[in-house]
Amino acid sequence: MKHVILGNGPAGVIAAETIRKRAPQDQIVMIGSEDEPPYSRMAIPYLLMGNIEESGTYLRKDIGYFEKLNIEQVRAKASSVDIKNKKIDLGGQSIAFDKLLIATGSVPVQPPIPGIDLPGVHPCWTLEDARAIAQLAKPGSRVLQMGAGFIGCIILEALASREVELTVVEMGDRMVPRMMTNVAGGMIKKWVQEKGVQVFTDTKVEAITQSESGLTVKLSNGKSLEVDLVISATGVRPNITFLKSSGLGIQTGILVNEQMQTSHPDIYAAGDVTEGIDFSTGERIVNAIQPNAAEQARIAAISMTGGDTQSIGALQINVLDTLGLISSSFGLWAGAKGGDHVELVDLAAYKYLRLEFLNDVLVGATCIGTTEHIGVLRGLIQGKIPLGEWKETLLGDPTKVMDAYLGAGQAQSSWMN
Repeated sequence: MKHVILGNGPAGVIAAETIRKRAPQDQIVMIGSEDEPPYSRMAIPYLLMGNIEESGTYLRKDIGYFEKLNIEQVRAKASSVDIKNKKIDLGGQSIAFDKLLIATGSVPVQPPIPGIDLPGVHPCWTLEDARAIAQLAKPGSRVLQMGAGFIGCIILEALASREVELTVVEMGDRMVPRMMTNVAGGMIKKWVQEKGVQVFTDTKVEAITQSESGLTVKLSNGKSLEVDLVISATGVRPNITFLKSSGLGIQTGILVNEQMQTSHPDIYAAGDVTEGIDFSTGERIVNAIQPNAAEQARIAAISMTGGDTQSIGALQINVLDTLGLISSSFGLWAGAKGGDHVELVDLAAYKYLRLEFLNDVLVGATCIGTTEHIGVLRGLIQGKIPLGEWKETLLGDPTKVMDAYLGAGQAQSSWMN
């Protein structure tokens, strides 16, 4: 059996390892599009901070690791997939497969802004990007970052650590608008500003032009800024352009079932590239976070080798450290239709907790300034545990989630037994 894995990020590597463990004699070919060892994009900010060397971003550190597992590595970029003849076009050469896993991840979204292709404008997505940014983001350098979403806030921390003069521009009405409520996003903005970072929300970059001193960035709020470097962190999308004419079921991402199988029985997908089932709603979702990619890769590999397992659905989980302020959100953090909520706010102490209920089940949560509730919140939401009378307790004091978890969980266990 020949397994081909398109993509050598976390999902591709975990899948290859899992296949090898389950099928010691099968052929495994892992294809990466960059001229780098398999590495983690999420480690790039730590590289820019100086916390690690480039080798610290590598997913597996041992020399000859993949060779020892008899996992063949190929450096090439897929241009198309022929699902009828089970072949991949690698731009001049082709490779056949018995089973295929597509784990090509995400690519940065490039906003349609005049000047976005100028020298000095970079995404922060690859090791090559990181090298270019490191050359320009020196202490005192003027840097403008477009985007204050999840990835943007991680990059923000790396840039701030390099002692640059940093301005962040976010088109949404708050920071991290896709994982934080209005109040929570506003708290993060205030925290970041107090750390010396200039933040403009409800603002767009309208144009970037070259100037004598570097780059001029025109903003929709009427301001123009002179900067040395522009970072584009305006989001990502599934890397599926090469599949448009393949015949596979595709919407925003590749449609997969609970076994990570696509519309073709011998082709699977895992990670950011997929559009799977949301745990909370049962609807389709692209859930581009690394824990989800790792779990989907494991499930896909088991399925590809004849095993019987399936996903329970992708639970939205976001945990973020922004210049020392911890924030997290889970499940239906923005609330469920017909549901109710409780909100605890302490602006001065940067403490925030909001719980979302549907009937007597906790379905979502947002938290700032503490990590002590994170495991319990996830357990209550993922377990869909009926809270019963504990809901009223939480509506009165949402910090008693541990008591509710223990009390309601024990009650459920007694009922089930």
